[in-house]
Amino acid sequence: MGIVAGLDSSPDFTRIVVCDADTGAVLRQGYAPHPLETAEGGGRPTDVDPQAWLLSLGEAAGGGLLEGVQAIGVCAQAHALVPMDSQGNTVRPALVGNNPRTQVAAADLVDGFGGRHAWAQAVGCVPQAPLPVTKLRWLAKHEPEAALRTQLLMQAHDWLVWQLLGRPARRTTDRGGASGTGYWSAATGSYRPDLVELALGHQAMLPEVIGPADAAGTTPEGLLISAGTGQTMAAAFGLGVRPGDAVVSLGASGSVMAVHHEALVDASGTITSLADATGMHLPVVHTLNAVRALRGTAEMLGLPDLEALSDLALKSTPGAHGLVLLPYLEGEKTPSLPHAAGTLTGLRRESMKPEHLARAAFEGMLCGLGDALDVLRGRGVEVRRVFLLGPAAELPAVRAIAPMLFGTQVVVVQPADYAAIGAARQAAWALTGQLPHWQGAVSQVFEPGEELAVGQAVRQQYVTVREQTHPGAFSGASGA
Repeated sequence: MGIVAGLDSSPDFTRIVVCDADTGAVLRQGYAPHPLETAEGGGRPTDVDPQAWLLSLGEAAGGGLLEGVQAIGVCAQAHALVPMDSQGNTVRPALVGNNPRTQVAAADLVDGFGGRHAWAQAVGCVPQAPLPVTKLRWLAKHEPEAALRTQLLMQAHDWLVWQLLGRPARRTTDRGGASGTGYWSAATGSYRPDLVELALGHQAMLPEVIGPADAAGTTPEGLLISAGTGQTMAAAFGLGVRPGDAVVSLGASGSVMAVHHEALVDASGTITSLADATGMHLPVVHTLNAVRALRGTAEMLGLPDLEALSDLALKSTPGAHGLVLLPYLEGEKTPSLPHAAGTLTGLRRESMKPEHLARAAFEGMLCGLGDALDVLRGRGVEVRRVFLLGPAAELPAVRAIAPMLFGTQVVVVQPADYAAIGAARQAAWALTGQLPHWQGAVSQVFEPGEELAVGQAVRQQYVTVREQTHPGAFSGASGA
């Protein structure tokens, strides 16, 4: 049928995969880091010249990588705001990432629009530091001259698509990317220009939101460019996630998302109501504590790595001899306990052994993510299987414990460039007009089996401790 490419512009690098449009088989790949200066303190920069994304794109596509390619899909890092003037020039570097300097701006916006409930009703999310709408408020407050010159707003994937097309008069985005801005509603499928004005101080032009199978345009060389999308949506599409599936990401913090047929408006702001890359919806629930709870426990026990913690945990038994760890080490978002600390309960002489603490750490982390899953289930989201993502998904203790605690089939996929693959799949859709049925991710499947009842008992032990320690913590949230 043809050859398509998927381009993933992450915060650190550009990765390109070239795929067979019919089967999804990866034919060749390219990679290049972004030429970025290290931020003060050694972290990622929060201001980035978008030209860096183009430079690494060109390098990643070198050596004839795109030869024979008929269509390209683009996905890119979430929340990267590119403020532009009326001529299409950037007025300042793009504002990227989760920038602590914008936290005050988020609080200002929440108060200025009638609180969390009003925001959740309007756009399906509550302003937080990373969101473009929050960055607009920061810009208006701290760089008013740049804010006044800002007449057009784009995100990273919008800007890259526009550049690939030769900077045409028409500027586009997709539902997935738009749903992460804080000024577009997945529920209504429309922008809220009043929220742009509230944040920026004046109106600005916004990209046209096109459908998931639509093409953004054709390059001067005749290459079809698909709608593009955000990195999260592209990864879900690349994984082949469909209704009945949830994705649990195990980073330092955690997230749970699922494909659903409707937008979920959640007055508490626990659920962020995103759109996916297929025309469906992608409700997301975040936790602040996931793998950081494991790393902290490993350090406390003097273990060299998480593999050693996993081996130790498997020497214990379900329920960790009554030890329960509430892993709220950084406070918590789900449930909303921003000032909480972690809690360890059930200490008895027989439970005071390293293996039981190790087990309690894994059970606490996974029960916390189970709480997030239950928020979605409580709103009618069907969860028949759970995809586990992140390096910690490879740990034997996670694989052994997750199915019984989640109460469902758990799928651990082989590491691959799923965001880039999802972008390529979108390109194939735009090229052929048919949703490509590519072979799913290579994976291992783990069933709860006979341990389902044991897992339910461990979850109940955790919930009891959570309710005793933080009574009514979920009373304002959906589910749990």
